[in-house]
Amino acid sequence: MALKRMIVELGMGTDLTGADYTKAAVRALKDALWHNSLTIAAALGQKPQDMHVRVLIGVPKPEKVDKEAVAAVLPYGTSTVEVVEGGLEIMNDEGTNLTLMANAAAIVYLDIAERN
Repeated sequence: MALKRMIVELGMGTDLTGADYTKAAVRALKDALWHNSLTIAAALGQKPQDMHVRVLIGVPKPEKVDKEAVAAVLPYGTSTVEVVEGGLEIMNDEGTNLTLMANAAAIVYLDIAERN
């Protein structure tokens, strides 16, 4: 298999009041995906299901993200989800409420045979 990187899509998601890391991560991935219509697979004679998508999520506390919930956002293809330290936590002035920001990258690969 010769997987080649074809596309990188970027997104940002927030949870404004609940500090729900998974919710912010899901919103970030949706932001990356929902503004695009990928036609590259068809242009190369492949199906959307042939895509391999590597999802990178950046949040301050990676262990709080449900990777399966993030992967469930993808409409087709196979996926891996990696959560790394990143994003932002913004505490309100009273110290009683946290706004959370997550970043996402969806990196799309296709199996493309090498040509000489």
